Parts: sequence; C-alpha cells; structure tokens
Amino acid sequence: MQLLILLASIILLVFLILKKISPVLALLAVSILSGLAFGMSVSQVVSSVNNGIGNTLGGTVMVLVLGAIIGKIAEESGAAQKLVFVLTKSFGIKHIQWAILFTGLLAGIPLFYNAGFVVLVPLVFAIAKTTRLPLLYVGLPMVAPLSVTHGFLPPHPGPVALAAIFHASIGKTLLYGLLIALPLAVIAGILYPRLIVKKKNVDEAITVEAANENALPTAAKSFLIILSPVALIAVGTAGIYLTNGWLKNIFLFLQEPTLALLLSLGLSVILLKLNAEKTALYCTEGIKTIALIILVIAAGGAFKQVLVDSKVGDAIKTYSTHLHLSPLVLGWLIAALFRVALGSATVAALTASGIMVPFLAPGISPELMVLSVGAGSLFFSHVNDTGFWMFKEYFGLSMKQTFQTWTVMETLISVLGLAGVLALDLAI
Repeated sequence: MQLLILLASIILLVFLILKKISPVLALLAVSILSGLAFGMSVSQVVSSVNNGIGNTLGGTVMVLVLGAIIGKIAEESGAAQKLVFVLTKSFGIKHIQWAILFTGLLAGIPLFYNAGFVVLVPLVFAIAKTTRLPLLYVGLPMVAPLSVTHGFLPPHPGPVALAAIFHASIGKTLLYGLLIALPLAVIAGILYPRLIVKKKNVDEAITVEAANENALPTAAKSFLIILSPVALIAVGTAGIYLTNGWLKNIFLFLQEPTLALLLSLGLSVILLKLNAEKTALYCTEGIKTIALIILVIAAGGAFKQVLVDSKVGDAIKTYSTHLHLSPLVLGWLIAALFRVALGSATVAALTASGIMVPFLAPGISPELMVLSVGAGSLFFSHVNDTGFWMFKEYFGLSMKQTFQTWTVMETLISVLGLAGVLALDLAI
C-alpha cells in the first residue's frame, strides 16, 4: 500500500509541475498530502516538514549563499571572461576546444549553470565567428563542463544538499567528484563534439581578443577569485591524514565549506578593492539568484523527511532486495526517473534522496551516494528542462538537433558518471 501511495504522490508531483505550479508549492503540497495518506497525524506531518526544511537548510544555506555571492562577483567583475582570453591565448586556436573546456570547468565551479551559460555563451559566439569554426564545435565544450560541475561538484545546490541529507563530507565529495568530473568533461565536451560536428581547418594566425580586456581583472586575480573556494576545501580535506595538533586543526578549519567560502569572499573583496557599497550590491544580487533554489531545496527536504518518517524507504528497500541492485545503481535509477519526469536536476536529486536514505548501510559511501544520485539527476534532459530550451534557443537548433546534441550529451554524462561512481566504489 505504501508503494502505491508513493507512486500516486510522484504522479501528483509531476502533474503539478507540468501544470506550471511552482516546484516549491508543489513539493510542499505533495509532502503534506502524502504524509496524511501514509497514515501520519497532522502534527507528525507538520513536524516532518519542519524538520526536513531545517535539517536540509541547516548544512547548506550559507554554502549556497556565499557561493552565489562569489559567483556574482566573478560574473560582474569580468573574472570569468578573463579566463576565456587567458586560456585561449595559452592553448591557441588549434586547441580552442580545450581552452573553452577548462574555462567552463573553472567558471562552472563558482557559477551556477544558468549564470555560467549566460556569461560564457557570448564569448563562444565570438570565438566561433573569429575562427570560422562550427558553433556547436566550440559550444559543446562550454556547456559540458557547466553541466558536469552542476551535477557533481559542491558548492552547487544539488551536491551540497545531497551531502547534507546523506551526511557526506563536502571535502570528500568534492575530491571524488573531481575524479569523475574531469574525464567526463573531456569525453562529453571534446570527444563527443568531434564525433558529431564536422569542421574546416582554421587559420592559426587568428587570435581572439577582447575589446575591453584591459578593463578586466588580471589573470592571477581571476584564478584566485574563482578557484580559492575549491583550493581551500581540498587543502583542508588533506588534513584528515595529519596527526593531532594545531596544524591539523587549521586544516580542519579550512575544510568547513562555509568558512572556506567566507575566506574566499573576503579574498575576492580585497583583490578587487571593492568598497562597502559595491560589496553589499553583489551580496544582494547574488542572494537573489539563489533565493528560489534555496526554497526548492527546502521544500525538497520536507518531502524527503516525510518519506523517511513514513518508512516508505524501508518498504522500497525490502522490495528492491529482489532486484539485486547495488544501492548506488538504485539511487542513480530513481534520480534518473525523476529527472525524466520532472525536468529539474535539483528537484530530481532531492526527491530521490528521501527514498535512498534507508539504503545508507555500513559499507556504502555517503559521498558516492551523493555522486550517484547527482549523476542520475542529469539523465535525458528534454522539453521539461529549462537547460534544454536555453541550449536550443541560443544555438538556433531545431527540436531534433537539440535532442541529438544536448540530450545525448546529458545522457552520456549521466551514464558514464554512474560508471565512474562504481569504479571508485571498487577502488576505495
């Protein structure tokens, strides 16, 4: 009976979102109705909703807010644009795809997908026009790493929220995520475009210049602004291998994502010599970009908690034992189904997490569970995903062409991401 109620809840959630109801309201409504249908009292449902929101946001909200502010600073200051010009000059036109790929990876770490896309796509058009290369040949290397970082790497909303739900280490999630994300970005952003897009030889004498490049931050400042959060968290995570002492405490201090991002924000303000008024403006604008995502995460946490407290996850666990699937594979599969049905990668990941919490038994890495669900949340993007339409409209593609390029690329990242998770599971 519990499984039938869960199925009905999912169908209702999909129906509401397809009817353009806000995911926040849809998730909250379905959380309450499903809790009552599972036999929970009104007070139990309210308690689950409140606990779900509090527990999910408690470990994520400041990470998301600080990450959004740093991303806004990188966007508005031109640090992200500077990376394009530096890497283009370093790699040369012959290897322009690699330059764009690394730019997407670096910019994709602090910038959320939509912001990264909007910031980088004009430069992709400029490069394509200057080099006379096909637009998709230089466009796919930009969107592939943005998608990969969105699904696998903190401080993006999905991985951060999942890490809080599964009680995973942000530092380990980041390190494991990088091991998977880097080869995935190369396969989806370099090898895949070369297979499907024909190109002509380009003139090596051509260079890509920016009319306002002198007004942008220096290369050193740009790299520090964008990479300092990742560097601090990665260095801090290495502290787990130290023996007890003051040095270990410093490393553990840096490992905390909120503190690492706060230090990075301070560094960005100092490097760019931002005054109080400018800093306040960037903070306000950055928070605006993440406000709706935070609300979706909160509502997703409420739905997750209702599923956990109703014990429906245990029923699924009992049923799934007959399928003989690894919990990592099952997490990917459930997230993939939600992705196809709901469109939003973040909503798909959060919805799947509530079902997968009971599967975190000893021997199952919570960090790999984060990455498995994250990989599933990228599966088969189609017409109910805003990323699908952004790619289609910006690159002027037909529906068929968008399915053949964007949808196939996302599916490739998702499936190979699962393969990477399973390979890490064997190795660690």
